[in-house]
Amino acid sequence: MENEIEFVQASREDLDTMIEWAAKEGWNPGLNDAECFWAADPKGFWTARRNGEMVACLSLVGFSPIFAFLGFFIVRPDCRGQGFGDALWQHVAELFGRRRVVGLDAVPEQVYTYRKAGYFRTHRNVRYGGTPNLDAVASGTDDLVTIGTHHLAAINAYDEEFFPSTRDVFLNAWLTAPGHVSKAAITSGEVRGYGAIRPCREGHKIGPLFANDLETAERLFSNLVTESGAGQVYLDPPFANDDSLEMCGRLGLEPIFETVRMYRGGMPPKLRFPGMFGITSFELG
Repeated sequence: MENEIEFVQASREDLDTMIEWAAKEGWNPGLNDAECFWAADPKGFWTARRNGEMVACLSLVGFSPIFAFLGFFIVRPDCRGQGFGDALWQHVAELFGRRRVVGLDAVPEQVYTYRKAGYFRTHRNVRYGGTPNLDAVASGTDDLVTIGTHHLAAINAYDEEFFPSTRDVFLNAWLTAPGHVSKAAITSGEVRGYGAIRPCREGHKIGPLFANDLETAERLFSNLVTESGAGQVYLDPPFANDDSLEMCGRLGLEPIFETVRMYRGGMPPKLRFPGMFGITSFELG
């Protein structure tokens, strides 16, 4: 039937289209984001199609049987205002999200919409960007190592203090992807922090950046920027971490925009905000 809407699980090729749509929306995706996102959950990406053409997309990436993250909610510009986004939301977010706690990062103007859908806010994340002045922060690399496959088990265990779920499949892909530089601070076998930087359509993004203290976070930040050769850098700290905001200020990074982290289906585990200097991504949390 002409103009009939179908809801179809996205193919790997469709995900490339979703990334392109995100770039046109100004989200500045990483150059290898698609491969890493696909590794996290190949069944977590959805499209709405009219007469076979993609008109809207949405991701609901399942990290575990009890937690998923919602993102990539985009309607093609020439198809907006026709109910395609709402229909896809109902099909995917309601049908597949009921059995899990679901998180998302909302732009402030959409918070009320998500509240009506049963989501509640927990905190704000702020994107900072600019060319960092590394002379203004701590340096030193004696305990810093490039993350290899033999570090991944320890890194995944440390990561669970900062993310609502285990996400080892995703992290293993994220930390070892081509072009990504990942570093960890390890003392006597104990992980004291880790971070990753990746090339994007514009500049580089650092995320995640988790550390036991400000000095370790600064040294990781500095080493990631230096080793990647990054110029323009973006970091997304939670507003609840004063140390991270102080670090961004001393680096000369400027706030660009913010999002609101929201959940439905239950309260996520208590996260370690004092050590959360930068989240991983707005698309997958």
